Amino acid sequence: MEAVAAERSRATEELDEAGEQFELDVSLDEPTEAGPLSQVSREMVRLYREVFGRGPTKAHSEFAGPDTLICTLEESMTPAERNRVAKGEQERMQYVRMLFRHSTDSRFRSAVEEIFGRKVRSFAGSIDVEQDISSEIFYFEPRT
Repeated sequence: MEAVAAERSRATEELDEAGEQFELDVSLDEPTEAGPLSQVSREMVRLYREVFGRGPTKAHSEFAGPDTLICTLEESMTPAERNRVAKGEQERMQYVRMLFRHSTDSRFRSAVEEIFGRKVRSFAGSIDVEQDISSEIFYFEPRT
């Protein structure tokens, strides 16, 4: 099973707009590296940098069915956030992240809508502060 996953995607290292390196997992099902899933991953890195002050070092986007898009982002926490977690403030850290993300909800939605040309009907996300892995899930209006 892992061999199949390895055949279907590959990791590429890129520099974001600020010159920091991040890893972008590109689906080989896309005709070019500039395919929509790669574009979403790049846009999530950019938005995280703007909203949270640090972009993730790993980003991967994949469809989980025809109308659900999952973006997985790793290593996006700032040193201050990691210190809070180390001091046992996991719940507070998750809450602060949630507040920031919800206040910029429309930016995440519109970026994905623009890339895919589809309306996002729901958007949800979370962070596992122990592992520094975030997920952003976009639910599209069903195609008719």
